Amino acid sequence: MKRNYDKFEAAINFNPTKRSQTMTIQDLNKRIEEGGLTVPLYQRGLSWNDDKAIALFNYQLFGKAPVAPISLNEIGTHDEVPQLNFISREQIDGENQGKLSVVDGQQRLTTNYKAYSNDSSFEKIALDLSQSKFRKRKKYDKNQVPVGILFNKDQKVLQDYVYKEWSSNDATELFPILIGIRAKILNYSYTIHIADNMTEDEQIEWFEVLNNAGSKVSLIELSLSKLKTHDFDIYSEFITPYKNMVKMYDFEELFTPFSSNVSYPIASLNPAIERLFRDGKHSKNYAPIPSDTKERQLLKLSKEELNRISCLTLENLKKALDFITNNNLKEYANKMQYVMYLTGYYILANGIQENNLVDWVKDTKFENLSNGQRREVYMNLINNIF
Repeated sequence: MKRNYDKFEAAINFNPTKRSQTMTIQDLNKRIEEGGLTVPLYQRGLSWNDDKAIALFNYQLFGKAPVAPISLNEIGTHDEVPQLNFISREQIDGENQGKLSVVDGQQRLTTNYKAYSNDSSFEKIALDLSQSKFRKRKKYDKNQVPVGILFNKDQKVLQDYVYKEWSSNDATELFPILIGIRAKILNYSYTIHIADNMTEDEQIEWFEVLNNAGSKVSLIELSLSKLKTHDFDIYSEFITPYKNMVKMYDFEELFTPFSSNVSYPIASLNPAIERLFRDGKHSKNYAPIPSDTKERQLLKLSKEELNRISCLTLENLKKALDFITNNNLKEYANKMQYVMYLTGYYILANGIQENNLVDWVKDTKFENLSNGQRREVYMNLINNIF
């Protein structure tokens, strides 16, 4: 029997590493500034906290092995994935052919660029001279040099800072050390893998392979990027306000790992979907947990319907956060599930029993529960079974 080896022969003759190269952090920062690097819309919700950024700075300075490569796709005729300006994170109108879209490495690039551009969100991250490491600043300390000063695109900013903060003798001794650290980081070389003209599905497959178990997150992100066709930006209209409200109530640390930045808010929409479009009837796989997100259903909703479920969820998220705060329950509500379940309770429960809710928060534990057990906890809650 004659076999067809065309697929094997095509694979043998194709070298995906032929465009691999190295670029310094300085080079990458300049490309970002010039608009040569873009971010695909499906990665818009991914972001690191300060601890992750600090860990990267420390490893780039002290690490004994290179940081993982950056993976880019040079956009060609397959320009179906909406792209964002790397700096403003606003969607780019028009063609993007010839630009390099970040498939993997966005957070490393963003972290280094924020220091280079002295972004205000990094003002509390500094090099601690007394402890010889990067760390978070809690208050002003002369021995802590902010990364936005140390790695600033203009070296004179660092020079002026050092000679202002220290005596002339101390500054003359310290400045060469800081210049050496600055030079090492800005000249730090990343291996860059560049692919040509990948389709949307090929980019997602590459992203999933590079991020190992991150497929659920990437599929959610990809689906959400398609909501742009509904003229509804779910990030600005819902996800960002959701995260900002959680942050305002000082619950931001519950958003871990980074995958939760999108999956938690999207899972929190499930109760509103049931209230508005399923007559308030609960099905067990509509619990507000990341494994039950309904991104495909979201794609079927109109702009008006998306706005309704977003507003209803945000309104009741505030009720949940107020309840936890007003009843001094924060020490018990140490996982985001408490906030998400209470949000769903305020949306779906027939008759609010806040006295019982206090005991529920204190007594309920989410550690080591399977998804099935988490669904059962939620079903009992919204049915006022305490």
